[in-house]
Amino acid sequence: MNTLDNREKGFEAKFAHDEELRFKASARRNKLLGQWVAEQLGLQGDEADEYAKSVIKADLEEPGDEDVFRKVRKDLDDSNVTVSDADLRHKMTDLMDTAINQIESSG
Repeated sequence: MNTLDNREKGFEAKFAHDEELRFKASARRNKLLGQWVAEQLGLQGDEADEYAKSVIKADLEEPGDEDVFRKVRKDLDDSNVTVSDADLRHKMTDLMDTAINQIESSG
């Protein structure tokens, strides 16, 4: 029985660790996305930093990525910046890969 308990605790610890990494990667991706969109909008310096923070906060509205997508889609549309939905989703995927790589390389 002790072996099963230890195995269960190991799985629980791995699950918690994976969830933490997923959260960190998502937040990092959103920051990178916010910086990229800020650049598209012509924002620089503190304005760009504040915009990136607003993208991170947008992800807290609901589970998944749709809240972030809707926010940046609206902001791009409101500023008449042309980026297709497919290109925006592709950028989000690429930046998630970048975020994961950054987290893995930082230990």
